[in-house]
Amino acid sequence: MMTEPNVNPEQPGARDADRLGPRPLARPAVDPAQAAVFGRPSGVDGAFDQLYSPQKSNGVRLAPPAPESLAEAFRRPPGAEGVLLERPREATGEPKAQDPPLWHSTSDPWRDPGAGAVLAGPAMPAEDEEKPAKRPPGALLSLPEVLFGRRVKPKALALLGVVALLVGAVGGLVGWWVADTGNELTGSATISEAEAAKERPAGSVAEIAKRVAPAVVSLEVFKPGADSGEQGSGVMIDPQGYILTNEHVISSASADPGVKVTAIFIDGTRTEGKLVGSDQKTDLAVVKVNVTNPTVLQIGKSSDLQVGDTVMAIGSPLALQNSVTAGIVSALNRPITAGGDNGAPPVTYEAIQTDAAINHGNSGGALVDATGALVGINSSIRSSGADGGSIGIGFAIPSDYAVKIAKALIKDGKVQHADIGINASSTVAGSSTMGAQVKNVAPGGPAANAGIKEGDVITKIGGRLVRDSAEMTVAVRAHDVGEVVPVQLARDGASFVVDVTLASD
Repeated sequence: MMTEPNVNPEQPGARDADRLGPRPLARPAVDPAQAAVFGRPSGVDGAFDQLYSPQKSNGVRLAPPAPESLAEAFRRPPGAEGVLLERPREATGEPKAQDPPLWHSTSDPWRDPGAGAVLAGPAMPAEDEEKPAKRPPGALLSLPEVLFGRRVKPKALALLGVVALLVGAVGGLVGWWVADTGNELTGSATISEAEAAKERPAGSVAEIAKRVAPAVVSLEVFKPGADSGEQGSGVMIDPQGYILTNEHVISSASADPGVKVTAIFIDGTRTEGKLVGSDQKTDLAVVKVNVTNPTVLQIGKSSDLQVGDTVMAIGSPLALQNSVTAGIVSALNRPITAGGDNGAPPVTYEAIQTDAAINHGNSGGALVDATGALVGINSSIRSSGADGGSIGIGFAIPSDYAVKIAKALIKDGKVQHADIGINASSTVAGSSTMGAQVKNVAPGGPAANAGIKEGDVITKIGGRLVRDSAEMTVAVRAHDVGEVVPVQLARDGASFVVDVTLASD
């Protein structure tokens, strides 16, 4: 066990002997230059210098003198060193000095508060002021002096008046004579003229026609040396110069190589065209011209059309180039049989019916929708009378089918169509079954191989109803060669379906 040392606490310094002393204070050397700048002035021991030492007068500390600016502002005025306070006049009984009046009639009349505010002399003129004397009137000018700047003799003035009267009389006589001898139906007229409308929004007929018209050309088909030829329209469908038109427009060129085809553009440029290929069964043909950067028509989808949609027909009817007519879609999927002139077989196709005016020369032209896209090729019309004019029923080949045929013509120069191998006619009115009645069957053809016999009535091909022979033709051509299509028949009051493998025509 450790014990504390025996230390007497009463002895001074008994416990201090065990404590350590303070560490010596380190005082670094002071730079004389720094000491001269930051050190205390000589004779100053404390931290602050005593800037002011109060004066003592008889043992009393006196306040420091006031600043000169305050002393000048608040000290007694000169010569009033003994005056402490001026007594008020009320205390002495002396009357208060009054200020002089602001206005007096004899001193300053402009200070009269009742004086009128006018630009004139003083409100109250001075009594000794003299009034200005009136200026005597001068001589007045006479009429001759005013008119001629100098005096004129009365005779000369009278003669001048007579001359003026004579001039006026002669002028009146001349005017009366001209008015009396002129034609009463002629004269000046005030005609009100209005500016033409300039607002043509996007989608208007004018805006669409401006964009589409450069892509529609006029076609002239003639033989050199002949007196006349054929005329129609065409649509530029490819930047390489391919023009889609009707076969009956260029039929003479396909039959005779010596017949020339000329394409006329909207700016009047004439370019010779070469026949690429034609298809009489669909009434379509392709002509190529050698042009650079032509305006090409955008191809639309005819399958998206609905009855009532707005359409425009653009072409060269009756040789009137770049004509535009507008109407609506009157019907869709309308089987049409047309043509057959000059010994040619009739043409059957599924058409778009429209009431847009179509006339001879519109054939091969464009039928466009409300966006300006091609939806059909104008091909034929229904007319009454010998003139064959438009009665508001026109037909166009749908663009979906026309472009398909055009691609085949551009690629191979010809087109293969699906064929069922029969001849048929529409059933007569009053028949129990409506459709296409089979007249004869080609031996070894698709229909014969499927078991179709003469007298059968075809009522449906694929998913499409057949109500006459024209619908049977377009229903078959809607399929591809080699495709197997179900055909619904009616025979001896019974209905059944056979599968037919379509062949090429």
